[in-house]
Formats: sequence, structure tokens, C-alpha cells
Amino acid sequence: MRADRLVSLVLLLRHKGRMSASALAGELEVSTRTVLRDIEALSAAGVPVYAERGRHGGFALLPGFRTELAGLTRDEALALLVAGSRRGASVFGLGPALASAMRKVADALPEGDRAAASGSAGRLLVDPDTDLLSRRTAADEVPAAVADAVRRAVLSGHRLRIRYAAADAAPARPAERPPRWRTVEPIGLVDVRGQGYLLATRSGEERTYRLSRITATEETGEPARRPDRVDMERLWRERAARFRHGGDRVAVRMALAPERRTDLAETALAVHPEDPGKDGRLRVVATFQDRRHAEWALWRLGEDAEALTPQWLRDALHARAAAIAARYEKAP
Repeated sequence: MRADRLVSLVLLLRHKGRMSASALAGELEVSTRTVLRDIEALSAAGVPVYAERGRHGGFALLPGFRTELAGLTRDEALALLVAGSRRGASVFGLGPALASAMRKVADALPEGDRAAASGSAGRLLVDPDTDLLSRRTAADEVPAAVADAVRRAVLSGHRLRIRYAAADAAPARPAERPPRWRTVEPIGLVDVRGQGYLLATRSGEERTYRLSRITATEETGEPARRPDRVDMERLWRERAARFRHGGDRVAVRMALAPERRTDLAETALAVHPEDPGKDGRLRVVATFQDRRHAEWALWRLGEDAEALTPQWLRDALHARAAAIAARYEKAP
């Protein structure tokens, strides 16, 4: 661990120039005293690091000093830097490791290419916080201990006990069930816009667990029963499709006023935007827990939404509207 930290310290000084001990401590997530000891160790090893005193002082490297790392082309480094901007590392508890790796990637380039790749990476956005139609999606907060334990179980292929708080999706207000312990066979991890999921099996049945709902873990050390190889993209597509259309869930295609997209997203299980229609309304497909949930959500949107399919939902909304109209047709 200390060797990695010393390399990270050198790369920080190379990329940012002069830095104070407190700034280095913040970047490396250690104490100031540890930074001072590391600086002494680097000096003893022949790394040309020196201290500048004064109000704007700090530690710096002699100009021209360069660590010996394997070289990369500009495009290869750019691809890694852009990939490093994704939030999955944070969700999976790998944020500090990712930051250190990105410093090493940038340092592997010649001076001119390093500046160009770093600047170019800042012009490419991958998996933004919002799309053109929906509200901001907040990233899940996953305790570091939970993220570390789940990640270790996935990578080592060991069974894992998790204490999980499942949610009941009710039409008006989802309720959370009391957390329960269960033993799972981890398969892989997925990050979707800052929301992490564990793909696993339990008692031979496929299961998907939201990482933020795992409140505690116990590592068993026992081998998990799972395939040696897995196509995560295909597996996630299949599970997502089953989630949207399986069981009693209802998929509704509708025409929606653009300004109500956020309201729909707050009530539906999932919303999948399509091309805007010629009438200015969005054509979207929304997934609901069941028929009652779908009818409640569409009625709530009023004239701003029109169910196009299924027909039974159109009939149910028409009957409800007709009953309301009949009630108010005459004066009380």
C-alpha cells in the first residue's frame, strides 16, 4: 500500500506542481504526518522532491523529473481517461484506486500528448447526470465496507450473505420491507447512472439487488455456484427486459407533454423515451407495477398524457372520466 501511495504522491506533484502537505494529504486520504514521512522516504530514495517555505510554499519536484511507466498512444490514454470519468468506480468503492490509476495513465504519455489527452478528455461526457428529458438522477450512496465486500465476492467467486431491504412498489408511495439476511451467489456488478446493482442467484433463481439497499454483509469464503464466464451486457439486457415486462407489470405506450416527463418518472418503475411525435408530445413507454398502478399514474397526469396502448387502459380511463363527467353534469 505504501509503495502505491508513494507513486501517487510523485504523480500528483508532477501533474499539479507545488502542493502543500495538507493538499497532498487530502488527495491521498492520509494524515499530514504520513505525507511528511512519505516525502522523507522519497528524498532518501533519490527522488528530487524539495520544500518551498512561505505563504504559498509546499513540496515540488525538480523540473524534468519523470517516472518510468509504460507508454501509451494519445488515443489509448484518451479512451482510458474518458472511461475513468464514469461513476461506477465510486459506486463499487473503487474511487481512490481509479484516481490513482488515471494519474498513472496521464503520466505515461510524453509531455505534449499528456496535455492534449487530458484536455480532450474534458470535452467528452460519458453517462451524464441528466438526459434531455428527465430529472437529475442522484448517485446511490453505498457504504465503503459494503461495496468492498460485494466487489470482493464478485471477483473471488465466493458466496456472500447480505442483509437486504427490499422495496414494495405501491402505486402511491413505495414502502420498504424490514431488512432480511439471505445468501447469494454473486455473478457481476452493474452501474446505471450512479446506481449500482449486484446480479446474483439465490436458491437457483436469478436475483438483482440494489447496492444501496444492502445494509450489511458477511463473507463466507465458500465457492459460489456460477458459470465460469458470463456476458454481462447480454445478462443485464435480459434482466432489464424481464423487469419491465415480467409478472404483473404493465408496459404502457403513451403520448406525453414534455413538461410532465419528470412527473411520470417519479411514479413509473421505468420510462423509456422514444422519438417526439408530430403533435409536439413525446412518445414514451413506461412500466408500472400492475394495472391499478398504471391507471392511477395516467389519471394523475390528466390531459397531459394519453395512453395509446394497451386498449384496456384506454377503456378504464374513459370509463372513469365518463363517470366523473356524469357526476358534475347537473347542479347539486
